[in-house]
Amino acid sequence: MRILLVEDDHRVAAALTAALRRRGYEVEHAATVAAALSAAPCDLVLLDLTLPDGDGTDLCRDLRRRSSQLGIIAVTARGEERDRVLGLRAGADDYVVKPFSMVELQARIEAVLRRAAQAAPEPNLIEVGPVHIDVSARTVRVHGREVTLTRKEFDVLLSLARQPGAAVARDRILLDAWGTTFADRHTVEVHVGSLRGKLGDPRLVETIRGVGYRLRSG
Repeated sequence: MRILLVEDDHRVAAALTAALRRRGYEVEHAATVAAALSAAPCDLVLLDLTLPDGDGTDLCRDLRRRSSQLGIIAVTARGEERDRVLGLRAGADDYVVKPFSMVELQARIEAVLRRAAQAAPEPNLIEVGPVHIDVSARTVRVHGREVTLTRKEFDVLLSLARQPGAAVARDRILLDAWGTTFADRHTVEVHVGSLRGKLGDPRLVETIRGVGYRLRSG
């Protein structure tokens, strides 16, 4: 899960980047409007509204015009009602006033990402190698054989199948399957272990050390 942090205070940015990376996020830092507009694609933007080369509210509008699915949270010292209204009307999904706790920010990130995931269109049928998933029917077949999964096992598999062949972070799996990243990460390991056994080939779900898991596409 990739976050773009737009913050001109380098001390604040360094502390936030470290805290977010400890929680499993990939973070890119941009200190200016220009750097933010040229940054790589991401899942969510944490946006300070006070920037040295432009107004963060205008940047928010530009980012929203680029993508209706992008999560945007304004993270700023501007706490007046007028500023909050302007930020939200510019396209921000949420608005956090400094100072804030990481627990609060984490909860807001999860809420915005959940809404974005629910709004994004998803194919009804997903095929990854020998694994065939019917999302609406919540059924799974491997090499044509139907596999019975629990609700959480299916959600874990679906989280992996949405990014076939790519490493999916444990926090991303927790968010997709449990709706939070505060759950015990050991829970993911237990469900992945059970999933491997039911799929019939443990090699289909590969452990990516220090990151998470990958559903092999070939």
